[in-house]
Amino acid sequence: MENINLELYGLTPRFSQEATLYEGLFIARVTEQHRDLYKLIGERGEYNAAVAGKLAYSAAGGADFPAVGDWVMTDRADDSAGTAVIRHILTRKSLFARKAAGTAVATQIIAANIDTVFICMALNADFNLRRLERYLTVAFDSMAAPVIVLTKADLCGDLAARLAEVSAVAVGADTVVSSGKEDGGHRDILPYIGAGKTIAFIGSSGVGKSTLINRLLGKELLATREIRADDGRGRHTTTHRQLLLLPGGGIVIDTPGMRELQLDHGDLAGAFADIEALAANCKYNDCSHTQEPGCAVRKAIETGALPAERLASYEKLQKEIGYEGLNSRQLEQEKIRRMFGGLGEMKQVMRNAKNKHKR
Repeated sequence: MENINLELYGLTPRFSQEATLYEGLFIARVTEQHRDLYKLIGERGEYNAAVAGKLAYSAAGGADFPAVGDWVMTDRADDSAGTAVIRHILTRKSLFARKAAGTAVATQIIAANIDTVFICMALNADFNLRRLERYLTVAFDSMAAPVIVLTKADLCGDLAARLAEVSAVAVGADTVVSSGKEDGGHRDILPYIGAGKTIAFIGSSGVGKSTLINRLLGKELLATREIRADDGRGRHTTTHRQLLLLPGGGIVIDTPGMRELQLDHGDLAGAFADIEALAANCKYNDCSHTQEPGCAVRKAIETGALPAERLASYEKLQKEIGYEGLNSRQLEQEKIRRMFGGLGEMKQVMRNAKNKHKR
């Protein structure tokens, strides 16, 4: 029987304390998901589990089911006597999710309980600032710290120009450059990784996520393919999300590439902090940045301080995620609703944990 130190897999006192609310159950972390079957890591090692019927019945959508990175409570510590059953999902500290492709309202969780999300974009035909703004909008909303990773630097003819373009939209996020052709192409990522910390790599198909993770692992564990000669894009290789322990400390979540990133939520104030700062100087609080006199945003566009394309992207995402007209308090309430189900549910979780701690 294995004796796994779950702190290596990101277990913190916060999760341990919440776990004590569920007497007779065992804590584990989701490392893989295959349709309705989950692979977990617990104190006795890896084992398989399925969701309890009660949990599935009460789920309002995909966000209410376990995801890779989640801490869950199961009815047993291994599957030696059959598949374990997941009874509860512990309160997430961060959640990277998107609107499920081809649906009107369904949400798809990409990764849960991550500390840093690396947004990967290749410096070749994949380079797209408007797509980067989309990723940043979700990343800032996830409660994880976003870091932009520009991959395939060996294919870029003018790196300085690309960095300047990214800098103009990456307000509040660090940027690092890597090359899969170089053995040390991942070194600038290392300062963001630490023992017990969870990172995730997000990006389009074929941007080099698996190559970077293989470098961090020190072995070719994940399949990779060369880019196509016709359009400069890589081929999709990762087929499912998985959580891996890094030999140098830390945990990484690999995710399949996304052809599109549809949004039903996001943190526009974080991703477009420059526009938000300009808007604070507009003459009118409800300025639409179109025809109003004294509009600081329009003035910045006229002087060239703000690209018109960036404002257009901001307004497009506002409409897409339905945040037009919401004030800061309403936006915060919307985030609480997605993370906990509502303000009352959030307070109940905090109250239960506090009462348990007093006993």
